[in-house]
Amino acid sequence: TTRQGWESGVRALWDDAAYREERYAALALTGHRAARPWQDPDALALYRHLVETGAWWDYVDAVAADRVGPILLSHRQVVTPMTRSDAVDGHLWVRRTAILAQLKHREATDLDLLADVLDANLEGSLHGREFFIRKAIGWALRQYARTDPDAVRAFVESHEFSGLTRREALKHL
Repeated sequence: TTRQGWESGVRALWDDAAYREERYAALALTGHRAARPWQDPDALALYRHLVETGAWWDYVDAVAADRVGPILLSHRQVVTPMTRSDAVDGHLWVRRTAILAQLKHREATDLDLLADVLDANLEGSLHGREFFIRKAIGWALRQYARTDPDAVRAFVESHEFSGLTRREALKHL
């Protein structure tokens, strides 16, 4: 299998899907061990396609945390500016992907990047009042609170978040 064959297989399965399960299969194919060599910034165009055309939390969250996130972690210099750009994109689900990309990074979380993508999506921003953005901000903070609860408390105290975001962020603190 080549990178081109892998990507065309994922796209065909995804784009021609008649059932949600076919799209889940496409997501599984993106994470197959044979696809490990292609988990790099060049795969981000494919993942953006899945995010934009899937446009629902069950697809987007998996792409953000399990595909985009590891690429960001491995290729910080290239992907960080892209993530900042995605955080202000017009597409709600692209923004959610930027917010959730560091969900599993724990102590390797880039705090400046996290603050930037969260600040770009507060109320008053293009999608800042949307449930899926407010929930993602809270979730990202809740996950990071497992690593640095004091930093999350301070961040929440210094921002005006919706009740939903605040509850999510402080859920386990």
